[in-house]
Amino acid sequence: MTGWLLIFILLLLGGILSTLGDLLGSRVGKARLSIFNLRPRRTAVLITVLTGSLISSISFGFMLLVSRQLRVGLFELDDLQSKLKESRLALAPLKKERKRLEARIDSGEKELKQLEQNLIALRSGDVVLSSGQLLAIATIKLGNVDQAKKIIDKLLQQANLEAYRRVRPNEKPNKQILLVPKEDINRLEQIISKKGTWVVNFRSAANVLLGEKFIYAFPEVRRNITIVRQGEVISSTIFEPKDRNFDEVSRRIKLLLAAALSEVKRRGSIVSRLQFDPSSINRLGRTLIKSKSGRVELEAVATQTSDTADPVSVRLQFSGKNAKDLAKYKL
Repeated sequence: MTGWLLIFILLLLGGILSTLGDLLGSRVGKARLSIFNLRPRRTAVLITVLTGSLISSISFGFMLLVSRQLRVGLFELDDLQSKLKESRLALAPLKKERKRLEARIDSGEKELKQLEQNLIALRSGDVVLSSGQLLAIATIKLGNVDQAKKIIDKLLQQANLEAYRRVRPNEKPNKQILLVPKEDINRLEQIISKKGTWVVNFRSAANVLLGEKFIYAFPEVRRNITIVRQGEVISSTIFEPKDRNFDEVSRRIKLLLAAALSEVKRRGSIVSRLQFDPSSINRLGRTLIKSKSGRVELEAVATQTSDTADPVSVRLQFSGKNAKDLAKYKL
């Protein structure tokens, strides 16, 4: 029921009841009736009061009957306020979570825009430093702990010069454009101050475009250890007679070299590729394709002893009982 209709009905009902009350009071006064031993005049007043109360009660009851909002407001308001308070308390952490998610979304959008810019630049050939690209490297063994800061500063200068050479090739390297977090430098200084030989390198933290003003970098430090020894078998694979077609031989040799690279990295090497003789490997592949020998094992063997920062050179050789049949194809 609309508010205007409710007001109209209440006014009409009030008018009818007040008229009836007035008529009743007049008749009681004329008849000089007495209730509860009251004088007729007092009885008429009492009848008028009761009539007024009846008007209010009926009006109020009618409003409660037709208006759900009024019933809720009168009888459920306290409960609703309590629930509202609880809802607000529960909503507070949700608002914080929403703000956090919105911040993450904004950050993700910025990263996406940066990636799009890098992709466009990469396609146009303007990226001169890729993320993780090496800027400077050194193998360090301190004779005196006080030398740590001096050696790190020298390595930073080398990395800065390399950054200038790649990013600003036509400018003089007269300022520091390489930015490395101070806490990373402090951590690096603490590590290399310990006993032992360490391999330290600085790498680009992101793709860098030609002409950029600053380059963000990060340091890596590893203990210098022997990764492979000369003549050591790093990885191997088996060739069955059915595997002697060109595509399969080519695929298996690539997997063999990839497995060797993965193994030296697992041991702690920082190389990004292996050194090998492509022509020798091509000859070996042709030998496998033409050979009628049975099962043959192919091995990737280190040609020299290499430490953490040293290049890793390999050659491929046959092994197994059928290797003698292929001995004439020396690599």
